[in-house]
Amino acid sequence: MEEHAIAARQLQRLFREYVGVTPKWVIQRYRLIEAAERLATGVTEDFAGLALDLGYADQAHFIRDFKKLVGRPPAGYARSVQR
Repeated sequence: MEEHAIAARQLQRLFREYVGVTPKWVIQRYRLIEAAERLATGVTEDFAGLALDLGYADQAHFIRDFKKLVGRPPAGYARSVQR
């Protein structure tokens, strides 16, 4: 950002203005889509490890965000897609 003489906060505002959502929102959606793909393929059943792999500080926040987006917790989602 120093190369372009723009502050991080200003870049965030521009991103939101042109994309319509915050960079944090985009990153979180990407993480949760990655989680859903891993769960659907049966790659992982360790939700704490998955949460850490995807950049979450703890399993509880990961589960809360996953449930908010998908409508069910990761374990329930994994069971439903693997049938």
